[in-house]
Amino acid sequence: MKSMKDLEASVIYGAVQRARPVVMTATAMIIGLLPIMFGHGTGPDVMKRIAAPMVGGLVTSTILTLLIIPAVYFIWRWLGDMRLVRAAARPEGGRD
Repeated sequence: MKSMKDLEASVIYGAVQRARPVVMTATAMIIGLLPIMFGHGTGPDVMKRIAAPMVGGLVTSTILTLLIIPAVYFIWRWLGDMRLVRAAARPEGGRD
C-alpha cells in the first residue's frame, strides 16, 4: 500500500500531465465556435442554438477532467486504503 503522500503526488502528476492537452483541445474548439456565437444572419441564428450548449459542455468537461475527476479518484483510493487498514487491524474471525 502506498502512503498518502505518494497517492497525492501521483494524482497531482496525472492531473498536470492532462492539463495541457485538455485545455488546448477545449480552447481550439471554443475558438472555432466563436464566429457562430457572435455572427449575424440566417446561418448563425440557427447554429447559435447548437453552438451555445457545445461551448458550455466544453467548459464543463474541462473543469470536470482537470478538477473533479482527480479529486474523486483521490477520495476513492483513500477510502479503499482505509478499508484495507481497518481489515488488517481487525483480529482474525472478528467482525466490525
